[in-house]
Amino acid sequence: MTSPLHLRVAIVGSGPAGIYAGNLLAKAVSERGGSVEIDLFESLPAPYGLIRYGVAPDHPRIKGIVTSLHDMLDATADTSSGSVSGERRTIRFIGNVEVGKDLGLDELRERYHAVILATGAIRDAELDVPGVDLPGSFGAADFVAWFDGHPDVARTWPLDATSAAVIGNGNVALDVARVLAKHGEDQRSTDVPDNVLEGLESSAITDVHVFGRRGPADIKFTPIELRELGEVRDVDIVLHDEDFEGVDPASASNNQLKVMLRTLNGWRDREVGAASRRLHLHFWQRPVQITGDDRVEGIRFERTRIEDGQLVGTGEFRDYDVQAVYRAVGYYGTRVEGAPFDERRGVVPNDAGRVDGEPGLYATGWIKRGPVGLIGATKSDALETITNVVADAEAGALTAIEVDTDILDLLDERDTEYTTWDGWVALDAHERHLGETHRHARERVKVVPREEQVAVSRDGALVR
Repeated sequence: MTSPLHLRVAIVGSGPAGIYAGNLLAKAVSERGGSVEIDLFESLPAPYGLIRYGVAPDHPRIKGIVTSLHDMLDATADTSSGSVSGERRTIRFIGNVEVGKDLGLDELRERYHAVILATGAIRDAELDVPGVDLPGSFGAADFVAWFDGHPDVARTWPLDATSAAVIGNGNVALDVARVLAKHGEDQRSTDVPDNVLEGLESSAITDVHVFGRRGPADIKFTPIELRELGEVRDVDIVLHDEDFEGVDPASASNNQLKVMLRTLNGWRDREVGAASRRLHLHFWQRPVQITGDDRVEGIRFERTRIEDGQLVGTGEFRDYDVQAVYRAVGYYGTRVEGAPFDERRGVVPNDAGRVDGEPGLYATGWIKRGPVGLIGATKSDALETITNVVADAEAGALTAIEVDTDILDLLDERDTEYTTWDGWVALDAHERHLGETHRHARERVKVVPREEQVAVSRDGALVR
């Protein structure tokens, strides 16, 4: 009979991938009659990763995801050692700590039976075209981080362009396009910080162009994202009949695509011209050059088509006058110093979550499989990794703990201003209070500066 497992595990990253992994691991060990102590490390003072800092703030369903993640952590999270009973719970959140900087990966591996990397992908993938580095050419990830109030990006954003191009046919491209096209005052009900609200309300934009390399039948949106686009006030959606030649919603490969093609066809019948802003959707266009001397002045595309199953250029080029370009062509993985890394794919090389050649080191989420898939895929992906962690533990393949001291003691020695779950609860309450007392009576207003987040968190948390 296998002895019950008694594990200490570190998870690096507190987005959905890390939280799902911790929750699944706690359940799996508990079901086997064992116990596990999990420390969830986060480089930012607050949890939730891309759910807090990578999704447009006007998505109502995001609130439900945050609530779900909060409940997962709150049910098992350590209350810091200020817990009344003194009993340590299963998962302990340790924020404002960057592994590879504040703590070495080797220091974690000495203190835990297993380390799971869940650092995700927050950098923009590269777009290799001339002019990509001109002022006015932006990565979508940077823009998203700005309007989501990420503490490590600039507080201002240049919104002086009247016409902007968004390159990409995925949900991030739609988020960027919608935020650009939407009137700033219509973001007052969201949790965007005041500096972002001020920037959006003073935007000069009148036209946003979204470009995809393939046709309408190959869009990577989801139906709800597309539907939200059509509900934006005082914005006309402009489509072009030539992009829809031969496109039949009835022959779509799945029901979701069928719904989206019907939505697009319905927009083609709308009258345009009454709105003060326009959002243009273009298909069959591959970017070949961002033009301009000292800054972006335009962008050139080559028309494309499918030939023998392959996307090819037609030799027809079109130029668009724009003053800003947003590249939404994908994300690139976040490297952890000391861990193997595939530079080409932007992932940690692994086999079903087991990091190649590194016993006791695992990966889950986008750093494991690349920046693809939605929340459901992240959960099933975490299950695969955790299944292998448990299997390795039961087989006696995990590394022994070499340093049996609390990691918080090491952070205290280094005067690291880490945050805790109690700190997040305090910051969450503070942001909600800012929303309640705001002149627009909002649900919450995000605190942006890192030092202010840390101060609120540490002042409001129970002292260790």
